[in-house]
Amino acid sequence: MAKPLISDELWELIEPVLPEHPPRPKGGRPPLPDRPVLTGIVFVLKTGIPWEELPQELGCGSGMTCWRRLRDWQAAGVWAQVHRVLLERLRAADKLDLSRAVVDSSSVRAVFGGPRRGRTLPIAAKRAANTTSSRMRAAFRLPVDSPGPTGTM
Repeated sequence: MAKPLISDELWELIEPVLPEHPPRPKGGRPPLPDRPVLTGIVFVLKTGIPWEELPQELGCGSGMTCWRRLRDWQAAGVWAQVHRVLLERLRAADKLDLSRAVVDSSSVRAVFGGPRRGRTLPIAAKRAANTTSSRMRAAFRLPVDSPGPTGTM
């Protein structure tokens, strides 16, 4: 038998974070339980198959059901909470290694722009003219009566 994608231990950590299902009007199909839907989401993301090709044999519902639940959980902030829970669990077990972590401005906001840097000293005597500036283009045009670059008119 294959190893389950969502172990019992992992499910015990994730289940409390998942939102309750809203009450349904009379009639209609009841929503699939969260665990098989999460298994379907993990299967699609792990294998890279299109949502519509999720095998029915897995018992995870349709790919569209899994995709909708993924979208709803994203909007509810479930994944950020799951991430936080897993990080806390790793910290508690002393298995979180941050020695190779990188923090930059795309992941952490630099409040007030960070510390000011010192002034960069010039390395040339005078700044060179910008040859791509529209003001400088006229300087590079050849007069109408002058020879072209090959010496012919």
